[in-house]
Amino acid sequence: MQHLDYPVWLRVEHWLNVLFLTLLVRSGIEIIATHPKLYWRDDSRPGTEWARFTRKTMPKDRLYDTLDEEEHYSSLVSLPGRRNLGMGRHWHFISVIGWILTGAAYYVLLFTTGQWRRYLPQDWSLFPTAWEDLLTYLSFDLPPLLPGEPLDALQKVAYGAVIFLLAPFQILTGAAQSPAIEARFPWYVRLWGGRQAARSLHFLGLVAFLAFIAAHLTMIVLWGWPELHALMIFGHVQDLDGAVWASMAVLAGIVAVHVAATVVSLRRPRTVQRALGAVVTPVRRTLLRPLRSTQAYPRREVSVEHRVNGKPPCSLRYKTMAVHGFVDWRLEVGGLVERPVALSLEDLRALGRPQTQQVLHNCVQGWSSIAQWGGVPLQTVLDLVKPLPEARFLCFLTMQDVGRDEPGAEGAGQFYEVIDLSLAKHPQCLLAYDMNGGPLPIKHGAPLRLRLETQVGFKMAKWIDRIEVVSDYAAIGHGMGGWREDNVFYDKDVEI
Repeated sequence: MQHLDYPVWLRVEHWLNVLFLTLLVRSGIEIIATHPKLYWRDDSRPGTEWARFTRKTMPKDRLYDTLDEEEHYSSLVSLPGRRNLGMGRHWHFISVIGWILTGAAYYVLLFTTGQWRRYLPQDWSLFPTAWEDLLTYLSFDLPPLLPGEPLDALQKVAYGAVIFLLAPFQILTGAAQSPAIEARFPWYVRLWGGRQAARSLHFLGLVAFLAFIAAHLTMIVLWGWPELHALMIFGHVQDLDGAVWASMAVLAGIVAVHVAATVVSLRRPRTVQRALGAVVTPVRRTLLRPLRSTQAYPRREVSVEHRVNGKPPCSLRYKTMAVHGFVDWRLEVGGLVERPVALSLEDLRALGRPQTQQVLHNCVQGWSSIAQWGGVPLQTVLDLVKPLPEARFLCFLTMQDVGRDEPGAEGAGQFYEVIDLSLAKHPQCLLAYDMNGGPLPIKHGAPLRLRLETQVGFKMAKWIDRIEVVSDYAAIGHGMGGWREDNVFYDKDVEI
């Protein structure tokens, strides 16, 4: 058998893996804090969660939305902490990119240098030996190492399972939570039992990683911490003291990265948002933007109760229109168009037979629901108004006055969202006025809401009364492309 040493690339990959894994764990905790409940069914029905990480109980005598369910986790465990979902997602996505690139290089080097023999069993007899090793550990003794190898049979099986099974499992279940992938390849999500099952399995994979790390560290202590650290630092055991200090320096550097990431994210959120977005956004545009929704869920799978996110407008104008069935409401479409229009609900219905679609709603917080939506394709309205050549974006303005309609919400002002004009061409991009065979309910966005199935839920503006066609959105709000992007996900400068 080829001698398996500890080459430089293996040692570098080991510590990079530690960095990216710890960033993934902390940013993942930040993400789960926004909806700290896990389900197996896609309807995410309250009370059906199999795990919860919150003590909050929701009221039964008034309307609440999923924003009320968010938790506030400490920055000691989450990145960056303090209810910064957008920042946590950015850190998670950029860490995923780094981890996948590191893993791809690792796989290539493993198989081109013969180091794969360190982790992949080459004889079925290894598995009974691994069982015997487990029994030996449980008897508080150490089993023998495999001949010519630095591992015992149980360690070899465990490391091989983590590298070739658990790591890909996490990537695949993570991909099954992407709205664009779910919309384009609904069969793939079903392979995992649905969106919420994929989320639960992804969490269990995280727990498995944490258990492996704990066992790995225990094994290092049992088998000789100085010698093993020396191998992972220098590739030999000739300078044990130097290796200890060097490994402590590397660990200190990793901790310093976490501290810096947390502190800068909390103190300079816009700077970090732009810096991380410069990497994350092009990758997402390249890999996910071309995907178009092909969803067609069976009617029997429509959720009995569709969760609510965002509280309805409480202005007198809105309440008056609602009482009268929105007969006086008009959708104004203007800006960079040849023919501005003001359309009533009847006008929208007269644009053609309603398009219906039964699709999975993906909230950015993590919950999901399935509903049937009916309305007019956004492209039909754009064909009517004819955007000018310089038009690039659509700004959806709503009747929701955040701050007044949602007391205690971060920021104040009119809720808006911006999408690329190209997204309007997606076949399931819909201006919805019906839901589950009836008029769109007030709590879900009446009289009109956007459905854009390849995006997360907050981009699907509700209670819309105007669409502005623009060439740029830098002068709208804080210039970040939406009210939540402006006020909730990133703009939270705090003293720490």
